[in-house]
Amino acid sequence: MSHPAATTALGHTPPVPAHEGGQFALLGQRRFAPFFWTQFLGAANDNLFKFAFTVLVTYQLQVAWLPPALAGLLIGALFILPFLLFSATSGQLADKYDKKTLIVFVKRLEVLIMALAAWAFFSTHIPLLLACTFLMGLHSTLFGPVKFAYLPHHLGERELTGGNGMVEMGTFVAILLGNLAGGLIIAVPEIGAHHVGFSCVALALLGRVTAHYVPATPATDPGLKINWNPVTETWRNLKLAHGNTVVFRSVLGISWMWFFGAVFLSQFPSFAKEVLHGNEQVASLLLIVFSIGIGTGSLLCEVLSRRHVEIGLVPLGAVGMSVFAIDLYFASRGLPPVASQGVAEFMAVPGHWRVLADLTLLSLFAGLYSVPMYALIQMRSQPTHRARIIAANNILNALFMIASAVIAGALLKAGFTIPQMFLLVGLANAVVAFYIFMLVPEYLLRFVAWVASRCVYRFKVTGDAHIPTEGAAVIVCNHVSFVDAVLLMAASPRPIRFLMDHRIFRVPVLGGLFRLAKAIPIAPQKDDPAAYDAAFDAAAAVLRDGELLAIFPEGGITADGRMQPFKGGIMKILERAQADGLQVPVIPMALTNLWGSFFSRVEVHNGEKTAMVRPFRRGLFNRVGLNVGDAVPAARVTPEALRERVMGLMG
Repeated sequence: MSHPAATTALGHTPPVPAHEGGQFALLGQRRFAPFFWTQFLGAANDNLFKFAFTVLVTYQLQVAWLPPALAGLLIGALFILPFLLFSATSGQLADKYDKKTLIVFVKRLEVLIMALAAWAFFSTHIPLLLACTFLMGLHSTLFGPVKFAYLPHHLGERELTGGNGMVEMGTFVAILLGNLAGGLIIAVPEIGAHHVGFSCVALALLGRVTAHYVPATPATDPGLKINWNPVTETWRNLKLAHGNTVVFRSVLGISWMWFFGAVFLSQFPSFAKEVLHGNEQVASLLLIVFSIGIGTGSLLCEVLSRRHVEIGLVPLGAVGMSVFAIDLYFASRGLPPVASQGVAEFMAVPGHWRVLADLTLLSLFAGLYSVPMYALIQMRSQPTHRARIIAANNILNALFMIASAVIAGALLKAGFTIPQMFLLVGLANAVVAFYIFMLVPEYLLRFVAWVASRCVYRFKVTGDAHIPTEGAAVIVCNHVSFVDAVLLMAASPRPIRFLMDHRIFRVPVLGGLFRLAKAIPIAPQKDDPAAYDAAFDAAAAVLRDGELLAIFPEGGITADGRMQPFKGGIMKILERAQADGLQVPVIPMALTNLWGSFFSRVEVHNGEKTAMVRPFRRGLFNRVGLNVGDAVPAARVTPEALRERVMGLMG
C-alpha cells in the first residue's frame, strides 16, 4: 500500500502511521520496496563498475601514464570528487522538486553513463572510463540527498530506524556483491571487459524500471531559488546544518564513522597480504566479513530500539568500535610469516578467527552507531531544508574520507604498521566519541536510559503511540522511584525536560544525570519563592519552544507504594501556556510494578523508609511497565481527574 506524502503549507510532512510487522515487512510495500531496490541496484552498479575498472588497469592492461599503484587512488578520487563539487546543488534540487522525478532522472542518467562505459570497456578506452567514473560519482551525488530525504516522507517515526537499517544493510550488501561480481566478471579471459559492459547496462536498466514504481513525493520547498555556485552554497548548507546543534553533531558523528571505516576498507588488501599473509581471496573474505557485520548491526537497530529512533545505541556502538579496533591490533600483532595462504589455509589457523571476530564485531557496532544518527538527522531536520542538510552531511563525509586517506598514507610513510594504525584509530574513536557525547549530552542520557530499561529492568511500554512526535505537550506520571525520569526518557522518542523536586539533585550520580538532562529544579513556594517562580518560568519556556515537559504531580516519591494526591502545579503550567497562546495537551502515564525495586523506597527498620539498599532484593531484570494514555485537552484538566486517569492506567 502506498502512502504518498502530502505536505502542509509550511512544508511539514504529516506523520505516517507505522506498519506493524517490522522492517522486513517494508519490502512488501510500494512506499518502500521500489525505492529500496532502486538504491540497491545503483550501489551495486557503482561498485561493479569501479572494481572491474580497477582490476582492468591493475592486472590486465599496461597503461604507461597510469601505474597500477596509483590506479585505485585515482579511480577513488574521481568518484568522490563530485560529492565535494555538487552535493550542495543536489541538496537544493531534492528540496525543490518531487523526489520521484529526480530519482527517475538520475536513473536515466545512469543508463546513459553505463552505455558510454560499456563502449569504453569494449574498446579499452581508459580516459573515457575515467570520465565515466566521475559521471557515476555525479550520479551518486545527485541520488544521495534524495535517498535520505525520501524516507521521512513515507515512514513513520516507529519505522524510521528500521527503514534506515534496511537501506544501510542493502547498501553494504550491494557494495559487497558489486565488488565480487566485478572481480569475477572482469577475470573471464578475453571477453571479461565486454561482459562488464553488458552487466553495467543491465543493472542500470533494472534500476530505471524499479524507479518507475517509486511513489510520488511532493517537493518540500518548491519556491526555492537554486544557487548554482557550489562554493557559496556548500558554505550555506554547512551553516544550515550548524543551526541545529543535535543535527550538526550527528552529521559530524556520521562523517567520523566514514573516516573510521575508510581506514579499514582501504587497508584490507595490504592487511591481508602483509600482516595476515593471505592472497586476494583472503582480502575478499575481510570485505565480506566487514559487510556482513555492518548489515547485521544495521538490522539489529530496530530490535534494540523497539522501533523508535534510539540514539542511546550510538554510545554503545562507539564503545564497541573502539574495543574491537584495539583488540584487532593485539590479535594481528606478531603473526608468524608464512607463504601466501588461500582462504582454506587461512581459516585453519586458530589465531585468524580472532581477527575475523574483531572485524565482524567492529563493523556490527559501526552499524549500531550510524543508523540511529541517520534517523535522527531525518527526524530533527526542518522538512523544507532536510535534503540540503543531508547534502551538507555528504560533503563532510567526503572531506573526512579524503582526510582519512591522507592521514593513513602519512602514518604508513612515517613507519607505522597497519595494526598500529588500527590501534591509533580505535583510540582516536574513543576520544572523538567522548567529545561528541559531552557536547551533546542527549546521546549519553539516552544510553543510560537504554541500559536502565533493558539491563536493569525488563521494561515494557504500552500505548507509546500516544506520545506526540512533535509539538509541545505536558507529561504527568506517578512518582515511584528515583529512576522514574530515566524510564520515561527511555520510552519517549523525543527529549523530555523534567520539572523535579530540588532535593533529587543532591543524590549522587542521579543528580548529575538530571543536571545533564537540563531538568528544572523546583522547591516549595514557602521554602524558596524565587526558585518556585523560576521553575514555572522555565517550564513555560520549554512549552513555548515546542518541547515535551514532564512533571510528577504528587510532589515527591511515594513512601508506601500508594499514589498521593496530585498538587495544583499542573494547573499553573497550563494557565501560563494559555497566556502564551498555547493549547497544550496533557499525556497521562503510569509506571507499574516499580514499587519495591532497588530504586524505590522500602522499610528498612523501625519504620524508616529508604531507597537503594539491598540491590538484589527483587532479583535481576525485574518486570516493570509504563502505560501511556490518550492525550487530555488542557480545557478538561483538573488535578483530581488526572489522578483518576493515572490510577486507571495503573490497572
